Amino acid sequence: QVQLVESGGGLVQPGGSLRLSCVVSGGGIFSINTMAWFRQALGKQREWVATISGGGATNYADSVKARFTISRDNAKNTVYLQMNSLKPEDTAVYYCRGLAGSLSGYWGQGTQVTVSA
Repeated sequence: QVQLVESGGGLVQPGGSLRLSCVVSGGGIFSINTMAWFRQALGKQREWVATISGGGATNYADSVKARFTISRDNAKNTVYLQMNSLKPEDTAVYYCRGLAGSLSGYWGQGTQVTVSA
């Protein structure tokens, strides 16, 4: 059974930082899967945030470029999202997703990030 479990969300002031984690279990060999983070703000559509390939290549949405960093630790079956210089508009539920490979299409349950003074 495939499970993606996000953690690390919370309430942070503007300009602050958070690191999200997504631990993956099941689904074959984690290291060859392309993984991604998405987010969904209240009343808005879910949007893509960042992607990391099995080889470590990364891509970012323009809205988070230079502020967020996606990374992975294949030994721990975990993908991370380091979020710096957070803005109120970053407030959303953040989801981990498998994009390509055996984990393709699987979503985590999400973790709430709230940026507010």
